[in-house]
Amino acid sequence: MRCINAFFVLLASLQQGVIGISAASPRAASGCGKTQFLPGVTQYRFGLKSSGKDRSYSYHLPSDYDKSKKYPVVVGFHGSSSIGAFFELDTKMSSSKYSSGKIMVYPNGIDGSWAGPTYHTGSTVAEDIQFVADLIAEVKSSFCIDETRVFAVGMSNGGGFVGTLACDPVGSALFGAYAAHSGAFYTDLNGPDNECRPSRLLIRMLEIHGLADSTVKYVGGQGDGGPQPPIAEWVQWWADRNNCGSSKTEEDLIDGSVHHVSWTCRGESGLVQHYRINELGHCWADTEINLSQISVPQGPAKVRASEIVMGFFDRISKV
Repeated sequence: MRCINAFFVLLASLQQGVIGISAASPRAASGCGKTQFLPGVTQYRFGLKSSGKDRSYSYHLPSDYDKSKKYPVVVGFHGSSSIGAFFELDTKMSSSKYSSGKIMVYPNGIDGSWAGPTYHTGSTVAEDIQFVADLIAEVKSSFCIDETRVFAVGMSNGGGFVGTLACDPVGSALFGAYAAHSGAFYTDLNGPDNECRPSRLLIRMLEIHGLADSTVKYVGGQGDGGPQPPIAEWVQWWADRNNCGSSKTEEDLIDGSVHHVSWTCRGESGLVQHYRINELGHCWADTEINLSQISVPQGPAKVRASEIVMGFFDRISKV
């Protein structure tokens, strides 16, 4: 997503109600036992130093946050020309119907995007990956988290960066599963082995994509920030990397408007999954109109991507 209306950004902030703002705090070993203020309200932190740069993020704790209970964490990466607040509002992921019992974290890319495409010049891939590692360390020291259940999801440029994290020796050790929606994959282009060096044996991957996406085309080709692979091939590469073999199952859903592909890999059902939504453009799939659908423009979709993503995360833990 290369454009964003400033009104939407303001609306995203106002939508969350009272907004807390704080500076990043020194890191401790664990955030368990620390009292948190304003649970259930999105809060912002600035001044996280990473690779010599000041980075920022927002977070949303469950309204019934218990300082002695360990919570899963979902980190959401916005698209290009955007911020975490827009991603939060667009996906509705902080809503209890999607993230009940989870800590949501929304980092901000430098100059509104993540490294990988040619249009991004504010940071390198290595610097953005280091920022994510530093972010996870700060979240761990601030809140009581379940370190076996930390997940990554992203949209467009953010979805592509999720793929970059999954392919990286450092990034692949940070999360138990990865989900990309309308992923713009600029750093993983040449098959299952080239340019992809995860440090773990299994990488759980979900990709959701619209067949009518004219920004990040399903068939691949030249994107705004360089060449992009065909989406079906990209997903197959992850099945190959996970040694899934011929275990693929396919089904048509909602009168054939959605095609779902799932692989069983090393005995784990649904380790790699893909949803192709035939009429969806470059926007977040939701049955209720959202901001990215308005920007395309397009009406509501027939599935809720946030529900699919959270369902994918809910059934697994990191190995």
